[in-house]
Amino acid sequence: MELVQKVTDFARNFRETRLSTLKSPRDFFDHRQLSRPRDLNEATSRITYNTRHFSGNYLLLVLVLAVYALLTNFMLLLALAVMFGGLLAINKYATDDLQFGSIIVTQKQLYIGLFVIGLPILYVASPLSVFFWLVGSSAILILGHATLMEPGVESEYAGVEGV
Repeated sequence: MELVQKVTDFARNFRETRLSTLKSPRDFFDHRQLSRPRDLNEATSRITYNTRHFSGNYLLLVLVLAVYALLTNFMLLLALAVMFGGLLAINKYATDDLQFGSIIVTQKQLYIGLFVIGLPILYVASPLSVFFWLVGSSAILILGHATLMEPGVESEYAGVEGV
């Protein structure tokens, strides 16, 4: 029950802090604001402005790519489910020593068994390649979008304080 409460609190906090900065798809995909920057200084300033302005959208993009990577790599999804499910099951149901006939199995031995079975499955699922694919594809999409999107008119007045 505590875990469910923690997850709902985290989701609520995440929604209030990060997803509140989401811009509308019309602003995010506005093809009229696409242009090639003149030089590296303009590209850098665009990246700086757009990563702040569209931070919620970029975070959502990374999350969607991560879900896509997990759904297309069934072996990784299975390995993570076995590992996390095993950890949760051991924590919940095997707090005391288990006895099977004359054999006594401790919680430590259950963890060792889980890792002996789960880590080879995880290794075969190649999580590092998925991680580097996620980093590379996210970087290309985010930096490409941030470089090509012209800052809006509000960026001109970002440094001006109200009187």
